[in-house]
Parts: sequence; C-alpha cells; structure tokens
Amino acid sequence: MSAKRMLLFVVLLIGVSQFITAQDIILKRNDEMIHCKIKEIGLDEIKYSLPDHSQDILFVIAKDDISKVVLENGKEMTFEKRLTDPGNYLDNKKNALKIDFLSPLTGNTSLSYERSLRPGRSLEGTLGIIGLGLDAADRNAGGAFVKFGMKFIKDPDFYLRGMQYAHLLKGSYVKPEISFGFFSHNQWEYFDKYDENGYWIGYQNRVREDVFSGTIQLVLGKQWIFDNAFLIDIYGGLGYGFSTNNYDGGYMYGYSIAGSDFPISVSGGLKIGLLFK
Repeated sequence: MSAKRMLLFVVLLIGVSQFITAQDIILKRNDEMIHCKIKEIGLDEIKYSLPDHSQDILFVIAKDDISKVVLENGKEMTFEKRLTDPGNYLDNKKNALKIDFLSPLTGNTSLSYERSLRPGRSLEGTLGIIGLGLDAADRNAGGAFVKFGMKFIKDPDFYLRGMQYAHLLKGSYVKPEISFGFFSHNQWEYFDKYDENGYWIGYQNRVREDVFSGTIQLVLGKQWIFDNAFLIDIYGGLGYGFSTNNYDGGYMYGYSIAGSDFPISVSGGLKIGLLFK
C-alpha cells in the first residue's frame, strides 16, 4: 500500500471513529440504547436525530421512558418519573403529628408521628397512654401501647404524562402494622356464695390484673391534606392478636381482640393532625 493510500485510510478511520464517539446515548428504562444526536431537552420530552436518517427528521421520546442520557462529552443526566421524583415535592411538608380524635372517649390518648420516606411511602409510629381519658367502667387502668407501620400510598389506576401526587402524605393507603401493649386495671372475680337458707347470692371480689397484648394487622385508610398544614386520617384494621387477660380478649386500648379460640383483632379511628417540615 502506497503512502498516499495509507494516509487516506488513516484520515477516514479517524473520521469514522470521531463520528461514532461523537454520538449521544439515550438509555431507556427497558435497557434499550439509542445512539443519536440530542437536539433538545424539554420539560417532558427529548428530541433527537438518528445518524442513518436525515438530520431534518426529529424523533421524540418522553422523559418518563428514559433512565439516563450520556452526552457526547461524557456527562450523564438521569431522569425520574414525575410521579416519583422527589424534586417535584420540595414544597410539601413531610412530617405530621396526629392525635386519635376519639381515643380519650375509650380510656386512652394516642399520638402518632408520620414521616414521608419517598413519594408513595411513609413510616408511622403511635404511642398510646392508657388511663389518659374517660373511665366509664371504673377500671382505673394505667399503661401504654405502641404501634409501628409502613404506609404504602395508592398509585393512580392509570398514569398520564406529568401526573404527580397532590401531596406526599395524601391519598388512600394500606399499612402493615404491628402493635404491643401493657396495662393494669381493676377486674372483678365472681364466686359462688349461698345464704343460710341455701340460696345462691353470689360474691364478687375486685382484684388488680396485669395484661400484655399484641397484634399484627393490615390497616386500610385514607388521609386528606388541607393547605399543606392540616390533615384528617380515617382508618380501620383487621388482623391477628393475643392477650393474657383472664377473660381472654376484649378491648385492649387501641385495638380489640376476639379471644384465643378466634384470635381476630380489629381497630379503627379518626386522626387529626398538623404538618411540619
């Protein structure tokens, strides 16, 4: 091969290699790669041209379908779906303090704290003070219970481009939850007693009883957010539970348990609360 041909070959090789390396790469969420020249990056879509098509023809792809873009200079850009992009919720208050509005009527006061972990998911814990409330049955109860759960907030049934949550903590949800409680209260033991004529008159004795209980429940609910400041949360739960009380079940302050023969537990309530950063 002559020196002239060799020089021409080297020039063509350099030109081809520069053409290949001077391409942008779009990596789709299904791992498909598009080698192209990006012309425009908009709010919702990217426009690009392909090397084997006329440069006057522009192709368009939604940013929600893209996981990453690698530019010809080596810089990378990543993209999140608008629905799950944390950057779209920077003005949302991500923490909330709540009180179970009706709990004082049932002999306890429960306070909850919820924190958003990311769009569609939050963590919630509850502390209940047993005895801080009305005592209609004169049981003089005292103790506490705790609950821990992970909230999974419902996604839309179908997705439109640009759609996002109205608020990170707003919407219908399902929450797997575990609870434990310990309290002592007055209880009455009944005995057989007869008078001098042999008639049964009965006898009762008040004793102090210690009770330990626990549940695993699936809680369904819906939470409304008002002006990024106030919330209402309505919920109901169903699951399994146990207790050590002598009467095998009943109201455990925060949840109810049917008994060891049918260890179903239920809960429900109405919470109100305030949001903060």
